[in-house]
Amino acid sequence: MPSETCRIIDRDTHLVVVNDNPRRRNALTSGFQAGLLRALAQAAAEPRIGAVVVTGAEDESGGFFCAGGDLNVLIAAQTMDEPGRRAAIQELQGLIAAILDCPRPVIAAVEGGAAGAGLSLALACDMVVAARDAQFAASYVNAGLVPDGGLTGSLSAALPPALAAEMCLLGRAVSAARLHDLGAVNTVTEPGRALAEAEALAARLACGPAQAQAAIKALLTGARRELMRGQLAAEVAPMAAALGSAEAAEGIAAFLGKRATDFRALRKA
Repeated sequence: MPSETCRIIDRDTHLVVVNDNPRRRNALTSGFQAGLLRALAQAAAEPRIGAVVVTGAEDESGGFFCAGGDLNVLIAAQTMDEPGRRAAIQELQGLIAAILDCPRPVIAAVEGGAAGAGLSLALACDMVVAARDAQFAASYVNAGLVPDGGLTGSLSAALPPALAAEMCLLGRAVSAARLHDLGAVNTVTEPGRALAEAEALAARLACGPAQAQAAIKALLTGARRELMRGQLAAEVAPMAAALGSAEAAEGIAAFLGKRATDFRALRKA
């Protein structure tokens, strides 16, 4: 079933999955996540599909890969009991697991930036193509939250420990160029070219041997999948607890009120 926030474009050699929620900087929705799951299943079933490209829609202000979790969903989750919050978190965890398990390469085409769960999504992909001016931020801590979507595993595997700690504990953005230098981003392009470069890469993959590529991906990601499955499971309880906390209430309220957070006051409570 089509989703108003997900477009799947079949290029014959590859699929392009567009997070079509630009007014919210392509924040994640259940509709987009369901659409991406369908695309991954289609790619796995059809050898003609050489890769899946994931990107964010553009509007008049430009492009942005994904700003993370939808604020309305996070607010609703705050009112749930802990089992309900855990179930909500599992939706993203299941999507990340499906990307890892897909036998076709999955490529993130990043314009503008990727933040929070958007960064989790981008780094779960097998390859990342990013515009030179794109910024990557593990911004969960700014809202009093804990990373999910396997981000703790992705950052630990891809980056030096000090940088992973800086991103997660301070929520600071890191440039595409810096991540490219460290090997976490495959290709850096001029702004506006990330999708075209990612599609060219996907088309090239579609000219290769599908069975051999699937075996190579399985071998390359075998150890990573074990790490990520452990992290995906380990992240659920801390994130569920954080969503119900006073710190998350303060972080989300500060964002809505366009003011600075005051976590220090909660330390004194």
